[in-house]
Amino acid sequence: MAEQARWYVAHTFSGYENKVATNLEKIVENRNLHDWIHEVRVPTETVTEVKDGKKREVERKIYPSYVFVKMVMTDDSWFVVRNTRGCTGFVGPGGKPLPLSEEEVLAMGIEKREIEINYEVGDTVTIIDGPLENFSGIVDEIDKEKNKVRVTISMFGRETPVELELDQVSRMD
Repeated sequence: MAEQARWYVAHTFSGYENKVATNLEKIVENRNLHDWIHEVRVPTETVTEVKDGKKREVERKIYPSYVFVKMVMTDDSWFVVRNTRGCTGFVGPGGKPLPLSEEEVLAMGIEKREIEINYEVGDTVTIIDGPLENFSGIVDEIDKEKNKVRVTISMFGRETPVELELDQVSRMD
């Protein structure tokens, strides 16, 4: 059944995101619906805010009024999510639930894809994908959070820094 589970977006009243997520998790626990509803998320980010000359870190919702639910879509699971207090329905044409694609899930930061990298800062690498394919350069910086690597390549006799995805480069042997 886990193969059929997809990410869906549920719309909520403003400010009810965490309440809807908590209520949904309780319903899943109480009714033993773990086979249908796998995960409930409210994506947040930590932002430094300056107020009255004081800095403080605040957790802010990335998508206000939306809750992401990884679930197997059936009439029963739809009914449970749709009738959770504070939930106004699913995102999709005419309120009909539309699952997110793999690309959307990765781009929105709902799920992180773990990429094994065989290089580190200072290593010589070859670009294996994209417009700069077959160029080689030296790794300057690796940012696993953003899935980016900065490589300095020699182009037209100049050193040029290029930002690429982690899986676009490979270590030269």
